[in-house]
Amino acid sequence: MDARTGFIVLCLIGFSCAETVKYIDCGSVSGKVVTVEITPCPSQPCKLKRGDSYTVNVTFSSTVPSQESTAVVHGVIAGVPIPFAIPIVDGCKSGIECPIQNGQTYHYVATLPVKDEYPALKLVVEWELRDDNSKDLYCIKFPVELV
Repeated sequence: MDARTGFIVLCLIGFSCAETVKYIDCGSVSGKVVTVEITPCPSQPCKLKRGDSYTVNVTFSSTVPSQESTAVVHGVIAGVPIPFAIPIVDGCKSGIECPIQNGQTYHYVATLPVKDEYPALKLVVEWELRDDNSKDLYCIKFPVELV
């Protein structure tokens, strides 16, 4: 069985497969988003169960060189951005081989923990990855529901 067939079989027997999610670009300056995937997320908006963790994979291309990258995440509730802690903010430790090169495509992969103490509500996640100059390699927004 080749790798592709194995992946399809795993998906069919109930393992979570990445779901491409709809997003809004909120000001990408130094790059361009290709796709955003959240695992698991069988329907949109993604229903994130409190106490679980989710994988966020953003494929993007950079239009600038950068020695480093830093993730900044907010939950936007009633128009107010509230900082959202993620375990690793260093993009170079989240699937990106640094230094980042102009014109290259990268896969940023991070864990999004949803703590038990978070209230059940609908919100918008704003996820930025910033370059050396604090400009957004990408800025995306996508709706989620904490359940």
